[in-house]
Amino acid sequence: MSIRHLLLPALLAIALPSCGDKHDHDHDHDHKHDEAHKHDHDHDDDHDHNHGGKVGPNGGRVVTATEPHFEFLVLDDRKLKITFLSEEGEAVAPGGATVTAVGGERSNPTKFAFAEADGALVSDAALPEGDMVPIVLQVKLTPDAETVTEKFTVNLAQCPTCEYKEYACICEHDHDHKDEKKD
Repeated sequence: MSIRHLLLPALLAIALPSCGDKHDHDHDHDHKHDEAHKHDHDHDDDHDHNHGGKVGPNGGRVVTATEPHFEFLVLDDRKLKITFLSEEGEAVAPGGATVTAVGGERSNPTKFAFAEADGALVSDAALPEGDMVPIVLQVKLTPDAETVTEKFTVNLAQCPTCEYKEYACICEHDHDHKDEKKD
């Protein structure tokens, strides 16, 4: 059994938000990473969605934890698409980048592997059912690069004031999710 299989339950317990979390952004803001896993974040702690403040070229969330940045998009079939972006925000080939992800409920997580398709990386599995799905992405830009981990909740509700889903919304409105189930 590989170390990845041994550590997965512990990582999920730490990384995936509990059902009672009210924010759609579950990111460790005190950044207790060892030196090998540090990465910069372009956001302030009051900001609970879309790190880049821009929507991607396909209408997805722009994640700025890597250079180049990438767009996270949920396709119509609920598969995930990762598109790397140039400084101008245009799609660029993923090159040697690899992405894996884990999402859904802690008790029954969905694991995602990604393969190149049409200049982007597309997942082999669909996002689990529901409009609020926690996800942990692990991105490695080159075989020798450090792995960058990005955690958030994919909120598939339609934004009431723009054309994007909440997970990619760039509006200035309050993103507290009053329609979420309360315990």
